[in-house]
Amino acid sequence: MSEFSLNDLEAIVAARAKASPDTSWTAKLVAAGQAKAAKKLGEEAVETVIAALSQDRKDLVAESADLIYHLLVVLNIAAVPLQDVLNELQRRTGQSGLQEKASRPQS
Repeated sequence: MSEFSLNDLEAIVAARAKASPDTSWTAKLVAAGQAKAAKKLGEEAVETVIAALSQDRKDLVAESADLIYHLLVVLNIAAVPLQDVLNELQRRTGQSGLQEKASRPQS
């Protein structure tokens, strides 16, 4: 059995996004639009932080899975391929996190 990857999950999200919202949570989120999907992503991010602070490993794993799934739904709605995010991460690995943050425009 091969290992499950984020690329596998991206493909599953893309396929389920095309299903009927009556039969697929992913399709229901996509049909509700980016604002709803982004709100759900934010909720999952908060739940992941709470799980991390509670030091409950099992809960942290479960909430992290929810967070990654909802991020891929948001990316799908925005037509942003996961590879674009991975390319950005790869670009950033060429410098330290402190250098990368310093190079960002000040807001």
